[in-house]
This record gives sequence, C-alpha cells and structure tokens, in this order.
Amino acid sequence: MKKIQMVDLKSQYDSIKEAVNSSIQEVLETNTYINGPQVHLFQKNLEDYLGVKHVIPCANGTDALQIAMMGLDLKPGDEVITADFTFAATVEVIALLQLTPVLVDVDIVNMNISIDALKKAITPKTKAIVPVHLFGRAANMEAIMRIAKEHNLYVIEDNAQAIGANCKFSDGTKKKAGTIGHVGATSFFPSKNLGAYGDGGAIFTNDDNLAHKLRGIVNHGMYVRYHHDVVGVNSRLDSIQAAVLNAKLPLLDQYNLARQNAARKYTAALDGHKNIIAPSICDICDCHVFHQYTLRIIDANRDGLMQHLLDKGIPCAIYYPIPLHAQKAYLDIRYKEEDFLITNQLVKEVISLPMHTELDDKQIQFITNSILEYLN
Repeated sequence: MKKIQMVDLKSQYDSIKEAVNSSIQEVLETNTYINGPQVHLFQKNLEDYLGVKHVIPCANGTDALQIAMMGLDLKPGDEVITADFTFAATVEVIALLQLTPVLVDVDIVNMNISIDALKKAITPKTKAIVPVHLFGRAANMEAIMRIAKEHNLYVIEDNAQAIGANCKFSDGTKKKAGTIGHVGATSFFPSKNLGAYGDGGAIFTNDDNLAHKLRGIVNHGMYVRYHHDVVGVNSRLDSIQAAVLNAKLPLLDQYNLARQNAARKYTAALDGHKNIIAPSICDICDCHVFHQYTLRIIDANRDGLMQHLLDKGIPCAIYYPIPLHAQKAYLDIRYKEEDFLITNQLVKEVISLPMHTELDDKQIQFITNSILEYLN
C-alpha cells in the first residue's frame, strides 16, 4: 500500500503531466505571464462549465470574496451575515472592509449556515448574506435566496470548497454552487477540488454591470491603462496558474466523482457505528463534492482517535478547532455562547479524513479499520 496523503497532488500530477506541462510551456514560450491567452481561455472555459455569464479570475479566494463585496458598494457599518463554523477568510474580508460581521450558528446535519439562525439575525442594518458551501456540500440556496429577496439583501456565495457541486431546487432544476447568488467567489488553492499549483481565485456573476465593475477592481480600477475609474486592487490570476487550471478543468467532474465514490466507501464502512456520524451521501444529485470527508465522533475521545490515526501514519485534521466567534480577532460582546450551540458542539466532534482523487480501496480499508479498531 502506498503512503497515505491527506491530499495526493503528486499522484494526480503524474496522471496529467503531459497536459499540464504542455500548457505551462505555452506560457513560457509566449512570455505572457499576466492576463495572457491561457487566462482568457480559462475564463471562457469556466463560464461554460458553470453556466454563468461572467467569470472574473483573480489572485486567490480571499481576494475573490473581498472584491465581490467591494463591487456591491457595501458601506462601513453595513451588517453581513455568515456562518460561525468556517475558515477565517470569510469573516476576515468583512472586517477588512469595515463592514460589521454577524456570525450565526450552523445546521447540525449539513454544517452549513442555519436557516433559522439566519432569519433571526436580520436587522435593518443587514445588507448581505455570505453562505459558505462547507466541505463541498451546497448550502440551502433556495431558502437563502428566498430570504434575501424578502429583505432586499445581497447574497455572496463562498464557494471555495464546492466547485462543481449542484444545488437542486424544489422545481427540479439544478444550478452550480457559486452561480446562484448575486455573486460567487472561489479559491484555486492547490488542495481544492480544482486546484492550481499556487494561489488563484475567481468571482462569478450573471450581472453584466457588476461584472464590469469587478473587472476594473481586480486590475487597480483600470479599464484603460493608467485611467483609474474605481478604487481597485492588484489581484490577477497569473498565466501559469491558468494553464494548470485549463489542464484540470475538463477533469473536474471526474475528480468530484472519484471523491464521491471514496466518500461512499468510507460511509459504508463507518456509518451505523454508535460513536460515528458519517456524512450523508445523496444518490439523486451532486450537492456534495467532498472537498473534505468529515466525521463527527460522539461519546468517544475524538482527540485520542486523531492521535491513534497519526501514530499509524494516517493523516487527519480538525476543520475547524475554534469557532470564529471565539477567535481573538473577532471577539464581540454581541455574541452569546447560547447562540452557537451547534458550532460549539461540532468543534469538539469533527475530524476530517484523507480525501482526494487518488485514494484507493486498500487505503480506505486501512483507514476505516484503524478507526474502528480504536473505537471498538
């Protein structure tokens, strides 16, 4: 059995080496390192894949979120609601823009923003909602968009972990996560389902006017060289990263299917154990693309299990060990612990197992047997 990796980028690269190297070589030979043909090609290819009118590539996923908010003309003090249980980048950009972050609890089953908590958090100062499609599972966008319409709020989708996931609506239609709100943002960090070989990100929208503004913001506020029409930043996807992404994008659905198949095998081996709550897997839609495969360990020593796995050479991780409302940078007297009961529970229970496109049956069996060995 080959060594188990949390994310096996080397094996993935070996399988696509020719396409990746050829795309990178084209950049090197044309010397178009910024906004070159590979960037424009990737933009068009991703628009086609997502079924969205506009993709605006940028330097990373955090920039994507910040630029999306800048494009909506949110003002200092405006309240922006997002989930407490996620990576800090989501709240970080809200604070950087001098907006007021409003953290709310999540759902115990899907770990995404709680619809009930979201409703309760809306005030006259609320201007936007940032749902996070956590661990690759699409949030309840139908309910979120309905609430946003009722209260005249913007929706900014944090799709850093769920590119390729589908949101299914009650009328049977499906839309790609990240393309449903007013604007979406994603990351191409190397470990993502669609990962570059460095930093990268993108913003999605179907709004022509917003897209135009965002394209200026990512490039110092310029539409014509040295003419700065809006306040901007320097956040461009470089051509080498676009070349890598162009080689990978045609394989994204295949990659997500491999993750889903690995998740099914994990769940088949672990589900039903009295100390384990495994992720549910929907067989009728692709609402979960398993950026992470995250278990909940109940009435057992989660940290002891983690050490047991590490001792056996099995990488694992806790995403996320500290809720955002408890982070030093985001402490606020408005937050009461009783408003974060689910998040506070999850941070004590969750553990994420190796998840990537190259997992094989022997590795999955070894991992699951090791978990059951400890818990039994």
